[in-house]
Amino acid sequence: MNHTLERSISNIIESILNRVPSIILAIVTLLIGIWLIKFLLQFIHKRLTRRSIDISITDFLTSVIRVILYILLLLSVASTLGIQTTSFVTMLGAAGLAIGLALQGSLSNFAGGVLILFFKPFRVGHFISSSNDVSGTVMKIDILYTTLKAGNGTTVYAPNGPLANAVINNFSDNSTRQAEYKIGISYHANIDTARKIILDVLTNDELVLKNPEPAVLVDSLGDNAVILVIRAWINNKDFWPVYHANYQRIKESLDTHQISMPYPQRDIHIINNQTIQ
Repeated sequence: MNHTLERSISNIIESILNRVPSIILAIVTLLIGIWLIKFLLQFIHKRLTRRSIDISITDFLTSVIRVILYILLLLSVASTLGIQTTSFVTMLGAAGLAIGLALQGSLSNFAGGVLILFFKPFRVGHFISSSNDVSGTVMKIDILYTTLKAGNGTTVYAPNGPLANAVINNFSDNSTRQAEYKIGISYHANIDTARKIILDVLTNDELVLKNPEPAVLVDSLGDNAVILVIRAWINNKDFWPVYHANYQRIKESLDTHQISMPYPQRDIHIINNQTIQ
């Protein structure tokens, strides 16, 4: 029995020693492969950047290439160790199918990422809002998620699948935007005078575009006031400061010219019914 045990141990040691060269070669292949992958990814990223390709597509392609290269490296190391790559590929395929069934949502996000990068409804740096209540400045578009910075400073990670299927409002796609105000004035006020006062405020603001010209129109006749709708075009980069500043200026100018903006009011009629004795 001792002789059998010694023989088994000897066979194991001999098998390990016979595999030492292939193990060393596999380790060397792994280390060199990792270094080459990092070098190639940096090279590809620089080349794409120099060609002024959109940063979203650059990051996406780099991520996909990284996954493919590491899979090829894994197959190469397995082949060096003497593992049959055909069976290994079959195993990877089976594992991929199982993982795909388990991660259907992630695959949907992957497809959504491809659609976003291909059709480009938005890009990095754009401010967007979507019909599924996602809004913010786009910081990064990855394979599965789009990263946005919300207006309150928080980071939002939006899955690409639902985002690709949502209605997107892109506030940064055009260089100009239309600001719209709605203000009520008293029924006793002169509408033409109010219009002139408001237009003077807008035309005196250098950041309000003169073409198209600002417009002041009667929007509706409300219960307590004549509702004016005010439209002005502003460069996108100046939009919010100009929008808020002119709201205040319009209010102050109407007050100066004694154009009242009435509060909601009701007329109450008291009927005194006296009983005839």
